[in-house]
Amino acid sequence: MTLKVYLSGEIHTDWREEIRAGAEGLDVAFWGPVTDHDASDDCGVRILGEEPSKYWHDHKGAMVNALRTRKGIQDADIVVVRFGDKYKQWNAAFDAGYAAALGKSLIILHPPEHQHALKEVDAAALAVAEEPRQVVEILRYVLDGTLPG
Repeated sequence: MTLKVYLSGEIHTDWREEIRAGAEGLDVAFWGPVTDHDASDDCGVRILGEEPSKYWHDHKGAMVNALRTRKGIQDADIVVVRFGDKYKQWNAAFDAGYAAALGKSLIILHPPEHQHALKEVDAAALAVAEEPRQVVEILRYVLDGTLPG
C-alpha cells in the first residue's frame, strides 16, 4: 500500500528533505506546499494580476495556495505538520485544524519548548515528534511494523 503523506508547516529548514531521505525505500508518496517563499507569497498576483493593497496581494496568494493545500490534505493518509522556531506558523496551525476536522491521521513535529503553546494542536494528533527521524520511524512502523534499532 502506498502511504500518502502531506508535509505541512514551516518552510525555512530542510526537515522535509530529512524525512524524504529517511523514508527512501518505503512505499510513501509525499506532497506539500510550495516551499519557495517568494513564489508562495506572490503566486496570486503573478497569476491573477497585481494588487495595490498588500492585504489583497496576500489574500490572492492565500486563495491560490489553498487550492494546493486543501487537495493535498484531503488526499493524504497522514498529515505531518511542523512548527519551527523562526516564525509563528499560523498557517501550519490552520492546516493542523483542517486535517483534524477531516479526521486525518495527524503527526505534529515541533521542539519541546513549543509544548505549552501547541497543547491543543498536540491533543488532536496521533503522535507528537521532536525530530524528523521520529516521523520516519513512525512511517516505517505503520507500513511494515518495524521498530527502530
